[in-house]
Amino acid sequence: MAEVSFHEVTKVFPNGTTAVDTLTCTISDGEFMVLVGPSGCGKTTALRMVAGLDEPTSGAIAIGAEVVNGVSPRDRDIAMVFQNYALYPHKTVLQNLAFGLQQHKVPAAEISERVREVSSLLTLNELLDRKPAQLSGGQRQRVAMGRALARKPRVYLLDEPLSNLDAQLRTQLRADLKQLHQRFATTTIYVTHDQVEAMTLGDRIGVMSAGKLLQLGSPQEIYRRPANVFVAGFIGSPPMNLLSATAADGRLDAGDLVLEVSGAPAGDLVVGVRPEALRLATGATGEQAMPVRVEVVELLGHETIVYGSIRGQRVATGSTSAGIPSLASERAVVIARLDARRQPSVGETITLAMSLDDVHLFDAESGDAIAMPESLAYQPLAGT
Repeated sequence: MAEVSFHEVTKVFPNGTTAVDTLTCTISDGEFMVLVGPSGCGKTTALRMVAGLDEPTSGAIAIGAEVVNGVSPRDRDIAMVFQNYALYPHKTVLQNLAFGLQQHKVPAAEISERVREVSSLLTLNELLDRKPAQLSGGQRQRVAMGRALARKPRVYLLDEPLSNLDAQLRTQLRADLKQLHQRFATTTIYVTHDQVEAMTLGDRIGVMSAGKLLQLGSPQEIYRRPANVFVAGFIGSPPMNLLSATAADGRLDAGDLVLEVSGAPAGDLVVGVRPEALRLATGATGEQAMPVRVEVVELLGHETIVYGSIRGQRVATGSTSAGIPSLASERAVVIARLDARRQPSVGETITLAMSLDDVHLFDAESGDAIAMPESLAYQPLAGT
């Protein structure tokens, strides 16, 4: 096992595209790090540079105390699991599991022991004589993970390994991956565009966009304190509600959402609140309410997702959609996760509320988070 570090790593392709831009971070020994972001953000390129499949244009990558720039993939002691499984179609499951060990001249007795261990861990014992064409997608991905586990490398690299699977299999294999990491505690870098995978798997998450690392922290840190508008809109499902607002003399105006915010900086801002932080108003002290017209209702059994609209303007960040396209331009989509026992009707106007701790403020120009004043106080305004 070993830590992996990036020091001002940049990758520019021959066509001039900057895939990774001055990436600096360290993955600790035994840590499960997830790089997450939309397609084209640079996360897979970063992973490929650790593997040695791509070389950085500038900067240094180290595994342990050794800088591995220029070191061949074979000599880096890493194991990689790909999105498309990358199994040998003419070999059986047993032969696929053993292949990497054979290439590294591991003794036959040890190969047999390791293959038996991983096949038992991943419930592959019944499939050892089959070839990949005879396996389901989930079984193929288990074989790909087993082949990497059998190697016992210093670092595991996983490139969107669950993206080709259906929702139920993804949930099951996420749990399997978590258990496997708890057992082996090997340094792992996992790349995904799925923020649910990132939140459930990672010890830490690195959110990337346009080649840059925007925020690095634990799942809860990133969820509760997003560093900027992009991270706020990317992490969370459904995404955070982000509305254009102006602030002056302690009054924050975002259309139908009007707040008294003591100490908020004057000027153009973005106000954010997560769907799960919205609730049906009760009239309790300190509650800030807004009228919401119901546009779409999704009944999920355990909860109700409401897509409503208010007078205002929703902020699109590249990680969030603008919402229901048929809305008039002066109305903004607001998403709320409500108790399943309350099922509003389309066209109904409901009153949603939030509390002090639910609100995030961002600078409208830079997109950076603004620290909320400690003495922030909400007071309902006349007529709201």
